[in-house]
Amino acid sequence: MGTAYKRVLVKLSGEAFAGEAGTGIDGGISEFIAGEIVDVREQTGVDVAVVVGGGNIWRGMTGAGAGMDRAQADYMGMLATVINALALQDTLERLGQPTRVQTAIHMAQVAEPYIRRRATRHLEKGRVVIFAGGTGNPFFTTDTAAALRAVEIEADAMLRGTHSGVDGLYTDDPRTNPDATKLDQVSYLDVLNRGLRAMDSTAITLCMDNKLPIVVFDLLGKGNVRSIVEGRAIGTLIC
Repeated sequence: MGTAYKRVLVKLSGEAFAGEAGTGIDGGISEFIAGEIVDVREQTGVDVAVVVGGGNIWRGMTGAGAGMDRAQADYMGMLATVINALALQDTLERLGQPTRVQTAIHMAQVAEPYIRRRATRHLEKGRVVIFAGGTGNPFFTTDTAAALRAVEIEADAMLRGTHSGVDGLYTDDPRTNPDATKLDQVSYLDVLNRGLRAMDSTAITLCMDNKLPIVVFDLLGKGNVRSIVEGRAIGTLIC
C-alpha cells in the first residue's frame, strides 16, 4: 500500500509513558508505543523519528512554580526526557528495531550528540532516531523541540500523540463538555487564534512558517500511527 508520507516525526509526551500511575514509566505502555513504531517501519518502510517529553518524571514549569530558578528546572526536565528516550530505545531494540538516541545535551556514555546530518543518515539506513534533551535550551518546550527537529530532518509531517483518550482537536474539552465538536482539519492560525490545545504557540508558528502539517491523534489507539502514514483520516490535521 502507498504511503502519504515518506518521513515522519512522532511527538510523545512524557505523561504517555506513565500510564494510569501518572508518574514513572509503565513497561506495558512503553512496549505498546514501541510496537506501533515497529509496525510502521516493518509494514511501510517510512522513516520514523521520535521526540519524547519528560513530564512523567519532572516538569520544569512545576519546579519554577515552586520557587526554583526556571532555567535550572528546565535543565532537569531535559534530563528527564533522556530517561524516557533510553527506555523507549531499549524496548524498540528488544523488538528488533535498530535505534539511535541523540541528545541536545552531551552525555557521550549513553547517547550520541545531536548532529543533523548523522540523524538523517541513521534514518536513511532504517534506524529509528529518538531525539532527547529538548532543544538544549531552557524556556523551550519539547513541543518546540519536535517542530524544530522535524523541520531540520525534512520530515513530511509531525504526528502529535495524545494519551488522555481524546482522539484529536475539539472546540472544547470533550471530557467536560459533551457539546464539544471534533475538528477534522484546522489551520495553524485557527489553532493560535482560538487557543486550541494542540501544541504551544512557538511550535505551531514554526510549523506554519515551514508548511509542516501536524496530525493530532490518539496515541493509544492501536494501529493509528500506521493508518496516518498510509493516508487515512485519523485525528485532526493542522495545515
